[in-house]
Amino acid sequence: MYSVYEKYLYKQVIGGSMPRHVAIIPDGNRRWAREHGLDVKEGHRYGYEKMKEVLQMLYDLGIRVVTVYAMSYENCIYRNEEEKNNLFTIIKTGLETLLNEGVLQRYKVNVKVFGKLDLVRKDVLDAVTRIEKESSHYSDRFLNIALCYGGRQEIVDAVKNIAKDVLIGKISVDDISEELIKKYISTSHLNELSEPDLVIRTSGEMRISNFLLWQIAYSELYFCDVYWPDFRKIDLLRAIRSYQRRERRYGR
Repeated sequence: MYSVYEKYLYKQVIGGSMPRHVAIIPDGNRRWAREHGLDVKEGHRYGYEKMKEVLQMLYDLGIRVVTVYAMSYENCIYRNEEEKNNLFTIIKTGLETLLNEGVLQRYKVNVKVFGKLDLVRKDVLDAVTRIEKESSHYSDRFLNIALCYGGRQEIVDAVKNIAKDVLIGKISVDDISEELIKKYISTSHLNELSEPDLVIRTSGEMRISNFLLWQIAYSELYFCDVYWPDFRKIDLLRAIRSYQRRERRYGR
């Protein structure tokens, strides 16, 4: 029955207007692990495997831009060292897998990692540098990884950089506008695709948790009542179907 329902959902969404940019808050790994009697580390490992599956689903659906909330700024400040190091190791593994298994080349994916990267372990940063360099010439698809990232922190950094450019005369105060600010935020490389069409959060929590605060002003939000490791293709298709049924008016 599951496969029949999946095919039914697929037929419903495939002919509709697809989101160009999907952002994901993959929440619930730790709670999933505890409910299954597993160590938290196992929850993050299962979460990583699920992310690989979901990225493949999104590529197959033709989604051009995916932004993943890998670790929040708060995670990198407040989580204990053991858990942070486990997460960093998983992220490094994911970057190396993208590099070595031909995914970037097959789908021509441009990878960008952003956040407070001074909080990130050096070997992970080395992998970030390598993958950004090797994928920089691709433009068919984009994968953004928010690492030690916070939306408020991003806005503060943008304000600081704008202030610096005003002080040196590069821009004037009168130049400051929404369009100018877009050039100082982490997704500026995406140009017209910088703002997610659809944001998906799992685990049943209905909050944004400091994620892409500038970019999601008019994004459609979808909250899914399953933990991330249990997220299925039908959950993704339901999210897209929900997106397709909404009227996007951008405040008008």
